[in-house]
Amino acid sequence: MRTVEELIELANAHLGTALAPADAERELTELAGWDSVHLLRLIGLLEQVLDRPVPVDAVLQARSLRDIWSAAVTA
Repeated sequence: MRTVEELIELANAHLGTALAPADAERELTELAGWDSVHLLRLIGLLEQVLDRPVPVDAVLQARSLRDIWSAAVTA
């Protein structure tokens, strides 16, 4: 996964979200319909796509989709 846009595409394809690239910088609490279940499911998807564990503690502290992407790809 090379870009946060790919993370957004992954979420839209598998979580039923309708996120746009502009949502990458928005606070997760501002994303329509976003909740903790989406976050947990996204962690599982990321681990499948990246074929390795994702640092859950860093992802749980993320405030935006860009933060989630950064935590997942830099681990």
